[in-house]
Amino acid sequence: MTEPLFITLIILLCAIALFIQGKFRADLIALSALSVLGLLGILTLDELIAGFANQVVIMLAGLFIVGAGLLNTGIVEKAGNRLLGLCGGSEWKSLLIVMLTAGVLSAFLSGAGIVSILLPLVMSMALQQKTSPTRYLLPLAYASSIGGLLTLTGTPSNMIIADVLQENGLGTLSYFDFTPIGLIAFAAGLFFMLTLGRLLLPEKTIAANNSVKGLSAGELAGMYKVYDRLHYLHIPPTSDIVGERLSDLQLPIQYELTLIEIQRKPKDKQLPLLQRQLTISARADEVLHPDDIILVFGEEEAVERLALNYELEFKHFNTEQIKKHFLSSRFGLTEILIVPNSDYENQTLIDVHFREKYQCNVLAINRNGEYIQADVGTERLKPGDAILIHGEWENIERISTDLQDVIVIGSTSEDGAHVYSKVKAWISLGITALMVFLLSLESIPPVLAILTAALLMVITGCVRSMEDAYQKINWEPILLIAAMFGIAEALNNTGGVRMISDWLAVLFSNIGPHGILAVFYLLTLILSQFIPYGAAVVIMTPIALTSSVNQGIDPIPVFICLAVAGSLALSTPRVATTNALVMTAGDYKYKDFIMIGISIQIFIGVIMVITIPWIFPF
Repeated sequence: MTEPLFITLIILLCAIALFIQGKFRADLIALSALSVLGLLGILTLDELIAGFANQVVIMLAGLFIVGAGLLNTGIVEKAGNRLLGLCGGSEWKSLLIVMLTAGVLSAFLSGAGIVSILLPLVMSMALQQKTSPTRYLLPLAYASSIGGLLTLTGTPSNMIIADVLQENGLGTLSYFDFTPIGLIAFAAGLFFMLTLGRLLLPEKTIAANNSVKGLSAGELAGMYKVYDRLHYLHIPPTSDIVGERLSDLQLPIQYELTLIEIQRKPKDKQLPLLQRQLTISARADEVLHPDDIILVFGEEEAVERLALNYELEFKHFNTEQIKKHFLSSRFGLTEILIVPNSDYENQTLIDVHFREKYQCNVLAINRNGEYIQADVGTERLKPGDAILIHGEWENIERISTDLQDVIVIGSTSEDGAHVYSKVKAWISLGITALMVFLLSLESIPPVLAILTAALLMVITGCVRSMEDAYQKINWEPILLIAAMFGIAEALNNTGGVRMISDWLAVLFSNIGPHGILAVFYLLTLILSQFIPYGAAVVIMTPIALTSSVNQGIDPIPVFICLAVAGSLALSTPRVATTNALVMTAGDYKYKDFIMIGISIQIFIGVIMVITIPWIFPF
């Protein structure tokens, strides 16, 4: 083993270890590994940046813009709502429609985007049927992942193997060449979830109601145990807190408390019988007055410390009085979910000025079933985090329209979904159809067809501007895959690909072509549980190519097997953003993903090893 090869393997193993640890972003890990390879002279400058000019990377960026055009115009939500409206009667029928809807839409759009749109619709459907949403949300996530296998652009794995085959002069795979295998894989996943999968799905008690958006405000308050942390305090005229501005007090930082609202006597003189207290939302610039009664949220010890420091008086109210005032026709609670590629990701609520922007208070964060109620303002947000907010209904409605950053999964006073633009919806649909037509004809390069469609989305206003287009792109998978191409090149240049292929040839010399498929399916599947967005396929393709040549078999069926395995990150909520989105909303545990995910991966894998050679012979 040469020194460059040894160093390359060490860097690759360290990167994989960091991927498994999950503490750092995947693109940061891959870019760091790429930089080290460049600094050590293992990669030349041209090799270092070649991945960023790869057509897969450019196509991915264009597809995010095309998808944004469809999502912005509301046509996907409209179609999803109509399809889910067919659900009714048996759980079996509803599960079938949910998975078919997610699978078909994910063949043309980002799986994470589809789950973001369908999640509140599926929640609403389940609650109206008096059924636990846990019965549908995990199948929704799985269907969106497997559905991407139906077309060339449905998943990065498909685009990666098509690009490698073309670059090595081994043939081309057109837009619908993936469809037969994709249909078989999707049918296998559908069959599994409708049979054994249904038995493995957890049956969790999530309160049901007739809200069009999901859990009611009262049910959310009970689930988060909000009422136990609400306290009323009276401000006497002699208190040092009189005249202080809320922003200057820094209650969330100094006391881990949130001041929710203020009750204040009106200034105009009225007869005592006619006097009614004013209820004021606690805004950052609000100044406290003598005899104000403030409603604070936090631990009792922290409230006692605040009362002691400022000589405040506890006002004792029974729980029913607090409930009546805390939730009313004016004030309410809702729950929002942080989506991938959100502006809020890796930001704190203080960083994004959430309170100033929406005039609402954040009371708690639900992260994978763990409730964070202290220091919520300084907690860095992650995709899949559910945030409990309180405020005036009209301000909550404003949040529900900001679907780029969040999904509202709690109730709102009215439906705050996208305004459906019929003209632009048809325009976006037409542009997408044109893109698919050009891709299927193979008359122009795929990257040009996708970039043309992305540009048309901006020109026609389906995506508001170029700035909006750039914002819609999820840069993490793009930078990750670009960096992984460079790492794979280093592995190839140093002889690592040949060495690993020779090892595999010795270990599995007598297993035959079907055995080769099974081995590469398993190896890629394992890596894909830790390296997101199909990037594991980038590492495996050169090894699979060399091994196929050594075994004297056509590499195309092996590559198709890699693409399937690379798209099935189903046994962990950490890698696939679709899984992360449904984990909190469905109150799933890691064991749910492990038990069901591994079972469906093995089931699909067995079927793939048998059926791929029928369509793509060795």
